[in-house]
Amino acid sequence: MAVMSANGEVGDGADGGTLRLPDGREVRFFDTAGGAASSAPTLVWHSGTPHTGRILGRLAEIAAERGLRVVSVARPGYGGSTRLIGRSVADAARDALAVLDHLGVERFATVGASGGGPHALALAALAGERASGVATFASVGPYRDDDPEWFTGMASPGALRAAARGLAARTEHERTATFDEGVFTVADWAALDGEWAELGQDAGAAESFAGPDGLLGGALDDDCAFAADWGVDLGAITAHVLIVQGEEDRMVPAGHATRILRLVPDATSWWFADDGHVSALRALPHALDWLIEHGLR
Repeated sequence: MAVMSANGEVGDGADGGTLRLPDGREVRFFDTAGGAASSAPTLVWHSGTPHTGRILGRLAEIAAERGLRVVSVARPGYGGSTRLIGRSVADAARDALAVLDHLGVERFATVGASGGGPHALALAALAGERASGVATFASVGPYRDDDPEWFTGMASPGALRAAARGLAARTEHERTATFDEGVFTVADWAALDGEWAELGQDAGAAESFAGPDGLLGGALDDDCAFAADWGVDLGAITAHVLIVQGEEDRMVPAGHATRILRLVPDATSWWFADDGHVSALRALPHALDWLIEHGLR
């Protein structure tokens, strides 16, 4: 079915649609209910960096087994969502909240993996009592100016170090950057070759939204938003919080989970000694069960 945007224009996807915001930007979203009214409990998914915004098949399968609806929003600069240079983590989370308002979703839980983690936390903070729970997997932690320890344990911190110096530096770094396969552990590669193969495929597909210069603006802006003030107080989260972290993570090391836990002291944390960045997602079914037990219904 087609989905009407806020100003009456029709979106382009049977699995979601396009919402035009008051500032003129467009936000592309995906919905296992196809944008139709649904009585199913809603899970808001935030993909990592980079992404297309589409709902991964394995995620949809796990959610469907539990009777959950999944909504995913492409952050600015990804998947047909208008780029917003200089955006904060909170700015992108507000776009997700606007989509939920448009869909008439009042109550929800939210989950984010890797670069989606900060946005899941920010959405929960902004939504207040509307959010019943939030879970993150291998989430980036909050950054503070001139904080060298934020990079400790990262196998390949160059992109984020550049992002901490601003968009120009991050853009210049990207022009010569190459992917370091060492950021993933053996367990991560096994997950990408198996259950979470679609995650890697989606990250590759995101490049189709690169600009004329060949650079993916959404990814550059994500990194700059992570390495700056997020624009939201995590201490304002009233929802139940679950932090899932692989202790062998080389991309977003365990110290980032510790940083989140300092700001959300009542959070529950699950630590997996043998998991890295992607393989920690094996706990997703259990995390959704946890969210259901803590009010997602």
